[in-house]
Amino acid sequence: LLDTLCGKTYALSPRSFYQVNPVQTAVLYGLAVDAAHLTGKEVVLDAYCGIGTIGLTASDKARQVVGVEVNRDAVRDAIGNAKHNGVKNARFFAADATAWIREAADAGQKADVVFMDPPREGSTPAFIESVARMAPKRIVYVSCNPATLVRDIQSLMEKGYHVEGRIQPVDQFPQTAHVETVTVLERTEK
Repeated sequence: LLDTLCGKTYALSPRSFYQVNPVQTAVLYGLAVDAAHLTGKEVVLDAYCGIGTIGLTASDKARQVVGVEVNRDAVRDAIGNAKHNGVKNARFFAADATAWIREAADAGQKADVVFMDPPREGSTPAFIESVARMAPKRIVYVSCNPATLVRDIQSLMEKGYHVEGRIQPVDQFPQTAHVETVTVLERTEK
């Protein structure tokens, strides 16, 4: 399948995740990328990246994008989507996001901005601990589950981050109780 989203064309295979509401997805990802306040100098981590939609949307405004996704089919799609769209500053890795970021943090790697778009069960404590050790200035959390979002925000706040501005809902699933949200967390200066 092919779709155009936020000015880029995406191919996705049958086992890859893709948002079902393209109009609101463009709004959601536009809000997420705008919230990152990218200047073109940042190293961006796109965790739980799927076929690369958020990271590739951000790639025009970032120095480098690194995407991590456990679904190998989705990562193949992300690599192909980067090539198809002429994006040369993005790399994608097929790995569990928690294991990958733990290894990256242990190796002293840093990111200026982290996009998180975890599945409904949210992130893991080990992921959040590793993100905090990477010390990004800004975390943009895209969530489809308010309960796990609150849990993960509380954990990030304990690690030295605070919610910047408001938590922005996006009605991705009209006439249901489900909602997507964009939350920006910034590192608290000490």
